[in-house]
Amino acid sequence: MGPQCNQAFQKATRMLGLLKRMIDKKTPQITLNLYKSLVHPHVESAWSPHYIKDKDILECIQHTFTRLIPGMQKLTYMERLDKLNLWTLEERRNRSDLIEVFKMAKNFSPIPLTKFFELNTNNRTRGHTFKLDKR
Repeated sequence: MGPQCNQAFQKATRMLGLLKRMIDKKTPQITLNLYKSLVHPHVESAWSPHYIKDKDILECIQHTFTRLIPGMQKLTYMERLDKLNLWTLEERRNRSDLIEVFKMAKNFSPIPLTKFFELNTNNRTRGHTFKLDKR
């Protein structure tokens, strides 16, 4: 995964540099839309990195972007994400994984649920009959 994350980081860094040169007097909303359309796809092209160093290098792009917006330099990273209504990249990856499992469970996906999970036969699910175990 390392080379793929490095390649995604390099592409995203180039696009972020382009964005930095363009945002002199743009509103935060325009800047955010430019980020989502120009930079974000490159960061998310590294689908699900396993190593913390790979996750951190990709998160660094979004961290750098949020500091570019005027008036947000003194806020913490999480405060900047809240003000911009953004999620961390880790949260986005987790959400997309959960959506895919839901699609597999409801037969909306061509991938069968039994390929990755099996239903837990343990009756200790507190009334929930759809507890999954990893294979």
